[in-house]
Amino acid sequence: SPCPAGAEEEEDGDEELLGSGGPLPWTPQEKLLHEARLKAKAKRRLRRTSSRDSTRESLSEGGEPGPEPGSPKGRAHDRKSRMGKGRGLPKKGGAGGKGVWGAPGVIYGYQEPDARDPNYDEAAQGDTVYATVVPELEEGEVEKNVQPMVMEYFEHGDTSEVVELLRGLNLGSRRHTVPSLAVALALEGKASHRELTSRLLSDLVGHVVTTEDIAWAFDKMLQDLPDLILDTPEAPQV
Repeated sequence: SPCPAGAEEEEDGDEELLGSGGPLPWTPQEKLLHEARLKAKAKRRLRRTSSRDSTRESLSEGGEPGPEPGSPKGRAHDRKSRMGKGRGLPKKGGAGGKGVWGAPGVIYGYQEPDARDPNYDEAAQGDTVYATVVPELEEGEVEKNVQPMVMEYFEHGDTSEVVELLRGLNLGSRRHTVPSLAVALALEGKASHRELTSRLLSDLVGHVVTTEDIAWAFDKMLQDLPDLILDTPEAPQV
């Protein structure tokens, strides 16, 4: 730590007194004390020299020293309000500005297409048509949806209701599954169920299935006849 100049003068005087001791020899303790004082004095001189050089370099590089944080000059570029107004909220309520979405809850009106937009296609502009797209049913989904319809039909006997329900399904290439499933359920039921199934197949042709679908369904059932006999032994005669 730095010490007053008076202390250095006292140390210099001590060195002179010790050095001018005449013929009297120094004791080992006095000699060690003298060397420690010389080293401490050299270190203080080195610190003073380095601090002066650093101050000169900072002044030459940065010009005048900047104002202190608490000085009036340092508050010249302070963005805080000095008028005592404002609640510290962001400007415009967080809306507006470049590259932002705007305030929450803002509903934008219709904007005309910009011809300078690189994605603008004059031929594609026109009335927008919205359509409901129903995905095609898988093989397991067809049986899961059609079987309850046929079982309910055996209760009420209204073919038009079954036609409307089947139209709401996207059977796709599995339309032939409907006749085969209806006949398989009729084989396990009563004679009245078989009569209702015949009427249902007749009303489905041209609305839900085609004659080719009916033919494909019966060919498939004849191939699967051994399996049908396990559940209904009289399936060949029926």
